[in-house]
Amino acid sequence: MPPLLNPRLSSSLKPLLLLSQFPIAPRNFQIPRQLVSVKRRSFSSLASVQSSDNGGRSGGGRSGALSPSPVAEEVQRIDVNPPKGTRDFPPEDMRLRNWLFNHFREVSRLFGFEEVDYPVLESEALFIRKAGEEIRDQLYCFEDRGNRRVALRPELTPSLARLVIQKGKSLSFPLKWFAIGQCWRYERMTRGRRREHYQWNMDVLGVPEVTAEAELIASIVAFFKRIGITESDVGFKVSSRKVLQEVLRCYSVPENLFGKVCIIIDKIEKIPIDEIKRELNATGLSEEAIEELLQVLSIKSLTKLEEILGGAGEAIADLKQLFSLAEKFGYSEWIQFDASIVRGLAYYTGIVFEGFDRKGKLRAICGGGRYDRLLSTFGGDDVPACGFGFGDAVIVELLKEKGLVPELSLEVENIVCALDHDLQGVAATVATKLREKGQSVDLVLESKPLKWVFKRAARTNAQRLILVGNTEWQKGMVVVKVLSSGEQYEIKLDELE
Repeated sequence: MPPLLNPRLSSSLKPLLLLSQFPIAPRNFQIPRQLVSVKRRSFSSLASVQSSDNGGRSGGGRSGALSPSPVAEEVQRIDVNPPKGTRDFPPEDMRLRNWLFNHFREVSRLFGFEEVDYPVLESEALFIRKAGEEIRDQLYCFEDRGNRRVALRPELTPSLARLVIQKGKSLSFPLKWFAIGQCWRYERMTRGRRREHYQWNMDVLGVPEVTAEAELIASIVAFFKRIGITESDVGFKVSSRKVLQEVLRCYSVPENLFGKVCIIIDKIEKIPIDEIKRELNATGLSEEAIEELLQVLSIKSLTKLEEILGGAGEAIADLKQLFSLAEKFGYSEWIQFDASIVRGLAYYTGIVFEGFDRKGKLRAICGGGRYDRLLSTFGGDDVPACGFGFGDAVIVELLKEKGLVPELSLEVENIVCALDHDLQGVAATVATKLREKGQSVDLVLESKPLKWVFKRAARTNAQRLILVGNTEWQKGMVVVKVLSSGEQYEIKLDELE
């Protein structure tokens, strides 16, 4: 054997040759279940680390002759929780959400409404209206890569107005539209209040009469009844923005201050009364006007309000008509007058209402009212309109409070299992035939013992277990076991229903 040209290389290789004579068992490294981000280091960065570990010696480059693996992975854990104020919907929560949304849709269908939807991402300008609105400071907004100011929608009504203006004369009024959409607000979180939520909206456009508001409240009552909520659990506080207008008109308060005053009054149960007075005074209202206004807002009787304002005004006439219609619709026990209800959005113009739980443990369940002048704020022609928003978070809290959350378990009609690996294809054929007949099938996709299959059937509340075995399939048959009764029989595949 000729001598090695480089004796040093021989000594370097010797340990490797020795190691190659002994098998080395591979090590199993456990990978964490959490999502990970991986940083890859380049060869050059590893070499520099190695060089520094060797005291910085790099003489002649020989120390790099045997280098480590060119790629190393550094595992870094990330927070696997959703962003603060948002939610995941695993299957059990998704079943509850679908149950709730199905009731929203069914009530809307019963009242003759059509479903619409809008982009979650809208122009920021759509939601920036009058200064002082709480919603303005809660926007998730940013500049996109096209230098456009956009926002995640905090509510659905402005998007509705935009679509109506866009469609223009192609629309035939009245419109009865509903939507179920996700909304985003960066706000302080409390029970039933998150930074994202889903909202059910129903809107009527093109009807100036109070009959529109009356039917909207009737639809919410119908929804409550469907899910087991009664008039002893919840109610509706009803008023009109026109009540405020008539009081302010008596004190010659300018029309342009009306929106600001409404926004302040909407905080009346959220902040101390002295702070309410200070904010009202800052708008320019006199002490006398503030005291008169607060006195009117404390009224809980429509008769008492009529004594103060007189019976000739629009506010009294509208409210009387609404209470009369409530009797005709059959929900007069659900509603009550409360002059302090004004709603916090500047675009409301007439009757306003809020759903509340009678024990007072939760924030408003839903709310709405008339907004006849919204379209003109976006450059369109005004159309008489009213609607409501109903969030998904507070109602779930109420259902929990009342013990009315339904038990919604996974349910499939059939589990199909091959008893032999070679019959997996046949099992797939059985599953396909049943699915084509509209039946749900959980197909066991790998070889599993029967004990596991029966446990799976119990967990999914399956009605039948269909087994594909060699003996039966040679006769073109499968075994059917009815899990509720224990009945078991063989049947030809073509006859399986």
